[in-house]
Amino acid sequence: MIVTVVIPTLDEAARIGALVSSLVRSGGAAQDGVEVIVVDGGSRDATPALARAAGARVLASARGRARQLRLGSECANGDWIVFLHADTRLPEGWSEALAGVADDPGCAGGAFGFRLEEQGLLFRWIELWVRVRNALFRLPYGDQAIFIRRGVLEAMGGVPDVPILEDLDLVRGIRSHGRLALLALPATTSGRRYAQGRGLRTILLHQWALLGWLLGFDRVRLARRLGR
Repeated sequence: MIVTVVIPTLDEAARIGALVSSLVRSGGAAQDGVEVIVVDGGSRDATPALARAAGARVLASARGRARQLRLGSECANGDWIVFLHADTRLPEGWSEALAGVADDPGCAGGAFGFRLEEQGLLFRWIELWVRVRNALFRLPYGDQAIFIRRGVLEAMGGVPDVPILEDLDLVRGIRSHGRLALLALPATTSGRRYAQGRGLRTILLHQWALLGWLLGFDRVRLARRLGR
């Protein structure tokens, strides 16, 4: 089994080298079957060079996470594709856990658990809410490292080229083609978007965006409201 990890980037020089290196190391016995593709959206720093030096294949793209994910997946060689944010780390044993999921022919894709790297009550509360959301609605977000069978993604027509909330579209596509697996192993992500007093505002904006997605609101207006 070949697994391709697709990482969209924009000015992530502080993180990308260590992230790519961790993916190569954590491949374990499946190391030779792990492909890392970094799709850069026009970084002004050394992100592409650092990613390449760490062992990733680097592609240049117009800015836009959905567009970058789409390009990376179209160039992937993997049987499974993992969409990973540049500020998120996969857990030790991630490739073995994914191999176990791959043995189930009814599983179309899934996501890892969720953990924030920062300390503090706010971050633990956010983690609790994510667990409740996943338990009740089975609706993981992109910061949980969504993974999908290549054939399922192709049947969906690839990653939707939308200005925002492409992760929820991917989850909906997975669920329409088979079982969605929610792994207990947590991906650890940065809580930087909640920092500097923006925690409550960010949470409310996320819930407003989710409601807009459920109700079919215009994605361009949603993206503008969220500053994307």
